[in-house]
Amino acid sequence: MSFTVVIPARYASSRLPGKPLAEIAGKPMIQHVCERAGESRADRVVVATDDERIQRVCKAFGAEVVMTSPNHASGTDRLEEVARKLGFEPDHRVVNVQGDEPLIPPDLINQVADNLEFFPEAAIATLCERIHDPEQVFNPNVVKVVFDHQGMAHYFSRAPIPWARDHWQNGTPLSAVDVSLPDNIGYFRHIGIYGYRVSVLGQFVGWAPAPTEITESLEQLRALYNGARIHVDVASVNPPAGVDTESDLQRVRQWLEREGEGHG
Repeated sequence: MSFTVVIPARYASSRLPGKPLAEIAGKPMIQHVCERAGESRADRVVVATDDERIQRVCKAFGAEVVMTSPNHASGTDRLEEVARKLGFEPDHRVVNVQGDEPLIPPDLINQVADNLEFFPEAAIATLCERIHDPEQVFNPNVVKVVFDHQGMAHYFSRAPIPWARDHWQNGTPLSAVDVSLPDNIGYFRHIGIYGYRVSVLGQFVGWAPAPTEITESLEQLRALYNGARIHVDVASVNPPAGVDTESDLQRVRQWLEREGEGHG
């Protein structure tokens, strides 16, 4: 089955305005993301933006661009608009790759697309990685996920899940200080790459925000609340961190310049 990569790219960013256009190794960041996506098995790579500056830059290096509404409440709403405008069939697969992931491994894009094919009962596919550091388990900025033996998600949370009641029985730890992780169960960090069936995108935009979604500020909980199944797989390769801050940008610049990607 074929699939399409959609790359949402917004100009506005509270921490790093104009982030998709930041130059890295002689190219705008969004071009690096498009090139990585183009190395996957996707039949099509589309940039979704509401900003004409991003549109101009993307067209200059040959990317396909779809202009979307500036009023979307979430990235999923933006994806649905792209799927609707491009006339995708309900069973078509769309992989959402963030515009601030210039080092995204193409293998991860293929992995979530493949899992939608391998698990027809799943409406959405995503990835995770094993957590070994207790500090990450207790960090609310690190989203944890619990899933069943088939990889179907039970829940996503900013809290430490599952709660190791007996292992932590000497008190209720509020942080990772002097806390170890139990050996008998794994803890997993959610990685924010998603594959969707177009049919669920159409449903998603009609669902009201779920109580759990509002409480945790995690959009994927809306899908679980409404009975859509989410397949979670351990990432086949370790994903590099994206670009959220100026220091992240400098780190990625140094890495890509060392690799010589700015000279290809």
